[in-house]
Amino acid sequence: MPSTANEKNLIRFVMIGGFLGAGKTTTIGRLAQYYREQGLNVGIVTNDQATDLVDTQLLRSQGFRVGEVAGACFCCNFNELTGTVDKLAAKDRPDVVIAEPVGSCTDLVATVVQPLVQMFDAQFDVAPYGVILKPSHGLRILQGDDNGGFSPKAAYIFKKQLEEADFVIINRIDELDPQKVETLAQLITAEFPGTPILRTSAKTGAGFDALVELIDQRGDFGKKILEIDYDLYAEGEAELGWLNSSLKATSSEAFDLDAFLMTIMGSLQQSLANSAAETAHLKAIGLWEGFYGVANLISSDTAPVLSLPSNCQAKEADVVVNARVGIAPEVLRQQVDEAIDAAAKSLGVQVDRQQTQYFRPGRPVPTHRLSDAK
Repeated sequence: MPSTANEKNLIRFVMIGGFLGAGKTTTIGRLAQYYREQGLNVGIVTNDQATDLVDTQLLRSQGFRVGEVAGACFCCNFNELTGTVDKLAAKDRPDVVIAEPVGSCTDLVATVVQPLVQMFDAQFDVAPYGVILKPSHGLRILQGDDNGGFSPKAAYIFKKQLEEADFVIINRIDELDPQKVETLAQLITAEFPGTPILRTSAKTGAGFDALVELIDQRGDFGKKILEIDYDLYAEGEAELGWLNSSLKATSSEAFDLDAFLMTIMGSLQQSLANSAAETAHLKAIGLWEGFYGVANLISSDTAPVLSLPSNCQAKEADVVVNARVGIAPEVLRQQVDEAIDAAAKSLGVQVDRQQTQYFRPGRPVPTHRLSDAK
């Protein structure tokens, strides 16, 4: 039994951060499966600025117990975070809770980790805080090329996420040339000396044993309190247009669910490129009677990927689209709607839109901010 089962019967709290599209959900799903196979009860808490989160749908479809904190980041909705864990514990108390914060948030050590350590020490045993580096934007930002296609304000958030990490995970090593992995490691070490670096693939499991071993450590962790300019932080977040949209797709004839998702992603990639809008993350999930498929686009200079094929022909499906892009929210909504309509037309599918939320994130106002680490 791993040391997540402890003498005081505390809930082991594991938070994995990282920029939008870094691979947090895939990593968390693999980590949750590992703990479940060890005989532990696992709860997952996802987080978003709005409801209808693809990550929540995906993790629930994989059989995990998932609570969602919606409407604000963990730091600004701390009481909802602890309340969601309580709800997960109401039927079957988890041994481990894995939390996935919003990908545009930082300052999580002062606003989440330390409040848990200092105010909820009788309930939680807090693990080292790991942050996943997103290679597609990380290389460009750390090299100082073009801020990853974003403004310096958004790149500021990206760097602050890495600065407060107990350890950094270079993800997607299965997709990267080994030399690029080493270049990323050197850039991280140069900017954040002393921070341990792991090389992993959430998709294949490469490097996963080292990740589990590091997360399971106890010691002098969770104490990197940032000096942070909240005006700059707020302006960086507000540069992203944010959209969550849900719909039902139906057809008298069975249609290819994966093709529908990928057609949406392909159309969006083209229209956003035409608008010179940098993509932080696009994600779509389609669900039908136990089948689910997921398509992603993680940056403007990469291709859409069917990350989880459903291999399903369906006459109806529930579809959720999440988009975080450096563009005005109203323009983003128009382009998402046009991409959905184009995909529906090409596959002979009828679309019944259920809910769409689109906005710029508001200024972060933490519930707690503890500047002295315990």
